[in-house]
Amino acid sequence: MKALNEFFTQRIKRGVVRRLNNLKIARQAREVARREPSPAGAPVIFFKASSGIDDLSWNSGFHLLASWALRLKGIPVVYFACRSGMSKCVLGTNRDEPHQPMPCRSCVVQSRVLYTGVQVDRYTGTRVHWFDFERDGELEFRIAQLSVPELSAFHFQDIPLGPLCLPGLRWILRIHHLKDDEPTRYLLREYILSAWNVARKFSELLDQTQPRAVVVFNGQFYPEATARWVAQKRGIRVITHEVGLQPASAFFTDGEATAYPIHIPDDFELNDAQNAKLDAYLAKRFQGDFTMAGIKFWSEMKGLDEAFLQKAAEFKQIVPVFTNVIFDTSQPHANTVFEDMFQWLDLTLEVIRSHRGTLFVIRAHPDELRVRKSSRETVEEWVDRHEVRKEPNVVFVSPKETLSSYELIQKSKFVMIYNSTIGLEASIMGAAVLCAGKARFTQYPTVFFPQSVDAYKTQLETFLNAERIEVPADFRRNARRFLYYQLFRTSLPFDDFLEPSVRTTQARLKSFDLDALLQADAIQTILDGLLKKGDFLLRE
Repeated sequence: MKALNEFFTQRIKRGVVRRLNNLKIARQAREVARREPSPAGAPVIFFKASSGIDDLSWNSGFHLLASWALRLKGIPVVYFACRSGMSKCVLGTNRDEPHQPMPCRSCVVQSRVLYTGVQVDRYTGTRVHWFDFERDGELEFRIAQLSVPELSAFHFQDIPLGPLCLPGLRWILRIHHLKDDEPTRYLLREYILSAWNVARKFSELLDQTQPRAVVVFNGQFYPEATARWVAQKRGIRVITHEVGLQPASAFFTDGEATAYPIHIPDDFELNDAQNAKLDAYLAKRFQGDFTMAGIKFWSEMKGLDEAFLQKAAEFKQIVPVFTNVIFDTSQPHANTVFEDMFQWLDLTLEVIRSHRGTLFVIRAHPDELRVRKSSRETVEEWVDRHEVRKEPNVVFVSPKETLSSYELIQKSKFVMIYNSTIGLEASIMGAAVLCAGKARFTQYPTVFFPQSVDAYKTQLETFLNAERIEVPADFRRNARRFLYYQLFRTSLPFDDFLEPSVRTTQARLKSFDLDALLQADAIQTILDGLLKKGDFLLRE
């Protein structure tokens, strides 16, 4: 009963805070419209159907504030906005009840709040271009009997609709290996039909507006991925955005935001002040004092206990195996060596059984069991299915355990990762890191990253049998340079304008003057990137 009361109390609180936040957004939006000069030039299109439904997500906040700044500078903005424009959207999908109707009403109400006061434009008819859903009978017939593998690879009129829909489907189902059952086929069919509708409606908008650029959230979920694909086929510049590495920060890029492309000049070296700044961050990080996208993973972090140390003393060496969450390892750009993380784990298990003198510590990612977003294909299930706990040279650390990964790294011979950020931190600590999946930081030499399964197996055997592993000095240097750029150059701060809401994964608008918005470093960086083809990096 107590838990139920707390649930409803929290729900009521969220509703009240959301209404107050929407009133503030609408009031500020009217002020933007009042101060907005007559727009001139080609417009910038903004689209973010996969970021939030009935609340202000962080990315919705970045979307809104960036578009306000452009409008206040006299740059025309067109919002491509969903008005029940998809049969099934990613965020509206109930993975347990696929046929459940979409929450379109609350979503459209929220969008109308965001776009309060937007004026009619004589060129486009309206600067909020609402799109509805129209089912294509021919397409529906063509995909009606297809299997999940066939749907996943399906192309229509040269548009890769199946591949564009696959990441979002895996994300919402929290599973990499999709079942070829009717619920999954149904969702994928509806996603494909909806993606085709987005492609048609967005193409019409591009014809009408001839924009200078398109800005979309993430670029991985099928609505924005489809719009991005259509725009890029026409040679139109597309910018994607995601949450940055710092709290209340955004990352904008001409590339894929989830892949985090960063250009670091070859001659860039951290000076004393920059090194001190990075070390101060790492000192907190190594104590578990950090958040990502509003989530704080560790309320506390405990060291290696006596039982673990006694067990470890029975072995020649320790090798931790750091896994990742399914919605990160299922990104299209992650699986360049192995088909997926579980194929890598299968190989790892073979090696475990042939190297009994090594203690392998398999660490499940703490985000696997996040409330409302828990994975349905987990490392723990893989461990149970293969009876890995019975292996005498394995310790399994579950997602709920707050064991310090950093203490573990310090006692290890080398570190195995798929594509988790812990690999970057381990490199900074001076550890040898063997990486199996493409990560944000593998764009620079920061870890050992063999480019085939055979090469990976050879490198793993070499490390296990070596007396000592030589780590190139450039790995630590590049890891520090990359993390510094992620933290202090690419993470655009919005904390003067946004703050965590009741749920820290959602945001609230702060009170601020619009002149302060235009003068903010983050906005100046975004305007420079959009209008002058800048690099979206903060200046120092």
